[in-house]
Amino acid sequence: MQEERTAEPSPFVQLASQSLLVLFMGVFLFLFLWLASISIDQIWNAGQVMPGISVNGISVEGLTRAQAEQRINQEFFFGTQGKFTLAYGDISWDVDPLDLGIRLDAAASARQAFSIGRSGPLDEFLAYQLGGRRATHDLPAVISFNQPKAVEYLRRVSREYDRPVKEANLVFNGTQLMAESGQTGLQLDIPASLDRITDSLSKGQAGTIQLVLREQQPEIMDASPFLGAAQQLLADSFVLRIPNDQPDNGRSFSISPENLIPMLTFTRQQQDGQTILVPQFQNNLLEAYLGNLADRVRVQAENPRFIFNDETRQLDLLRAAVVGRELDIPASHAAIQSALQGGKTSAVLVINEAKPAVSDDATADMLGIRELVHEESTYFFGSSAPRVNNIDVAAEKFLGLLVPPNAEFSMASAIGNISLDEGYSEALIIYDGRTIEGVGGGVCQVSTTLFRAAFFAGFPISERYPHAYRVSYYEKTSANRRDSNLAGLDATVFVPLVDLVFTNDSPHWLLMETYVSRSANRITWKFYSTSDGRRVDWSTTGPTNTVKPKKPLYKLNPDLAPGEIKQVDWEAEGADVRVSRTVRRDGEVLFEDTFFTRYNPWRAIYEYGPGTEGIPDSGEGD
Repeated sequence: MQEERTAEPSPFVQLASQSLLVLFMGVFLFLFLWLASISIDQIWNAGQVMPGISVNGISVEGLTRAQAEQRINQEFFFGTQGKFTLAYGDISWDVDPLDLGIRLDAAASARQAFSIGRSGPLDEFLAYQLGGRRATHDLPAVISFNQPKAVEYLRRVSREYDRPVKEANLVFNGTQLMAESGQTGLQLDIPASLDRITDSLSKGQAGTIQLVLREQQPEIMDASPFLGAAQQLLADSFVLRIPNDQPDNGRSFSISPENLIPMLTFTRQQQDGQTILVPQFQNNLLEAYLGNLADRVRVQAENPRFIFNDETRQLDLLRAAVVGRELDIPASHAAIQSALQGGKTSAVLVINEAKPAVSDDATADMLGIRELVHEESTYFFGSSAPRVNNIDVAAEKFLGLLVPPNAEFSMASAIGNISLDEGYSEALIIYDGRTIEGVGGGVCQVSTTLFRAAFFAGFPISERYPHAYRVSYYEKTSANRRDSNLAGLDATVFVPLVDLVFTNDSPHWLLMETYVSRSANRITWKFYSTSDGRRVDWSTTGPTNTVKPKKPLYKLNPDLAPGEIKQVDWEAEGADVRVSRTVRRDGEVLFEDTFFTRYNPWRAIYEYGPGTEGIPDSGEGD
């Protein structure tokens, strides 16, 4: 029987096993020594920053956290007492970092440095222990940066140091025109400057931070090349001319150099790729000038005037229409500016034509004027020659006048200016509580006649003012007879404050004719149109609540001859009068109205010359 044997490992296997054992022992020894060195480092550097650690280039190795914090505070590039230096071009100044919202947190920076090699993520710890314990580790400082605060600071810098671009210009020094040089504009670029501050912080760089500026060059730096042409423009007046197609062509308006100077300015324009200076009127001043000029240029359009021919029942032309015109202010403004900018010293005004509503060839049928719809007369017995003249002149203003359908008619607007130049005379008028001599006395005879014509024709009357006291003329029916029922049917007009206004509320034109008969002491007002069948019913209370006037007043007038007595005011009884009217058409009431008048009692007034005897008691105090 054969004996069993145990197999022995081969020499190769034996060698491999020995190698693994050696490798294992080596690794174990390395780890043991590495861990031992870590422990020794931790023990050796207990309470101190590990070797090789710095903050923004400031070495803090071997320092306690308090020492590290102190060193960072002392050596950081602006430190606790340090300043930033900012520069705006050639201007520089120191600024406290806190003003820019920048604060160094030295304690946090020291804590961050102290934690390296001790705590933190495992990968960072192992990386430091495996290969970085003897290497340099430069950490960024912990800095808080309030950028909105920095932006606000930079805005203040911008407001203080920025300068606007200034264009060269021509300016007046009194009456002397001078060339003023331009100036390059500077503006702080706040976002770019903020980036520079941020970059300086991140790099921990000391030194001056140059703020970023933007330059803006003027279009014109030198205005002197334009001075000569501008001075030549001011050598004479600027002339505005009426167009050749106007009746007064050749008429002109001049703006003298002394008046032109304060109206001028100079603006920049592009010409052939270059910027030039051109003269221009200041818009607001030119508009104001043209606004005033418009009144001098304006011609009011006027309808023709007609007389209704009672035989042919057609219209006879009394006076041709007037074509009106208006100054076109915007178009004239543009034409003047264009002429001035082109170096011209004159311009043609732009005028628009304003045609009247009615042409000279209008017919009675076209206007709806077919018959006499109402006629009213008042009497002026006993009037002086000047008063009769004024009645004549005023009545002439309304002869042949047309009132449009559904339109208001203002007597004050139609009569215009009442003056000696218009042919009026001085006669007695009621003014400020007295009857005195004044221009236009007697015009109220015309307004009273118109009031009654509108009243009895049935037209609405929107504005009417009575006299202060009863005037005998307006109640007369003959030289020696008065009708008290006519009291309250007067109307006064005092241009432009007191007016008489009625409305032609019919769909037809209304033609007015006025006639004055001196022999009959009568003024007649006729309304021609087309009757719509309206009828007027009226009633009056007559004078009520009558009040007797005071005794006559006698006043000394040194200009009268001795013994001469002259009556200057006439007595009138005070009273209240209420006149009512109902206007109907086809039995239907169109409208009703009432006119109330309160007349003041009016005393007679006499004047007497010096030395006149037998003067009655004046009645003062009665």
